[in-house]
Amino acid sequence: MEPVVEATPSVNGVFVTYISGSTRVSELFTYEDLIQMKINVSALLDHPGYYGIDPSGPVIVRTDFCRPDLHTPGD
Repeated sequence: MEPVVEATPSVNGVFVTYISGSTRVSELFTYEDLIQMKINVSALLDHPGYYGIDPSGPVIVRTDFCRPDLHTPGD
């Protein structure tokens, strides 16, 4: 699982940038793909650090559930 560091909206979906080794990699996920993965696009854009990507899929998953340090009061 690679950490997502940035999510940028585009006309066709969301460009997701993640760290693979020491390289920043960007990949476009269509809105349809994100919906099929049950990813809340608004949450991805607002909090990309809460997500990770499995580049072999590629599949995005929410990872902050197992990282209490990312939670803030009221979230």
